[in-house]
Amino acid sequence: MHVVGSIIARVGSKRLTYKNLLPFQGKPLLGLGIEILRGASRVDEIVVSTESELITRVALEFGATVLCRPEALEGDDVPSVPVFQHIVSHHPCDIHVNFNINFRLCDPLVINRAVELAIQNGEALSKPYAAWAQTSECLENYRDTINISAHQHGFEDSRAGLIDIHTFEDLLETYRLKQGEAPEGLPQVFSFESIQGGGSGSRYTTQRTFSIRSEKTTRYDSY
Repeated sequence: MHVVGSIIARVGSKRLTYKNLLPFQGKPLLGLGIEILRGASRVDEIVVSTESELITRVALEFGATVLCRPEALEGDDVPSVPVFQHIVSHHPCDIHVNFNINFRLCDPLVINRAVELAIQNGEALSKPYAAWAQTSECLENYRDTINISAHQHGFEDSRAGLIDIHTFEDLLETYRLKQGEAPEGLPQVFSFESIQGGGSGSRYTTQRTFSIRSEKTTRYDSY
């Protein structure tokens, strides 16, 4: 049985700019998410779906396969299911499981559990919503991409972690839970460094500086 683990990552975020590329414990959140997927023994292949060259370069550095999204799937209002279907159409599998990298403290065992329950039920969604798995047949026949049927097969697992990172404060709280305390003098402005070149010799060189700010919104912050 072949299992594809995916991360869908856009470069933009309405509440935390460049969220998926922000450093945490010396690595980008995206890179840490790839490592969590790699730690799940049930996952055979890791695919990152994105529209961004920056995301692509980081994903490749961490050993993931990258699938570029078509323009129709680039918007922040696009549901997850069509993106999953696009992934599976290019990377055929028996089971697809998506990891929401906002849940930085998620245990890889949660991903394994989602896969195992999807094998039994066709679909499974962890609560909190860190891992969402489906059989390829379930994805192919998905009818309503807004009101997801996975809630019928939801499972609670505290190992998913309680923090869903959408704001700078979420990032700080995640750090505190992981390390015991926040680093002293953590700046309110990050200098993000985009990758130049390729291969093992590529390094980050400062290109742009941006403010980290929290903005209230009622919309679900897309990946």
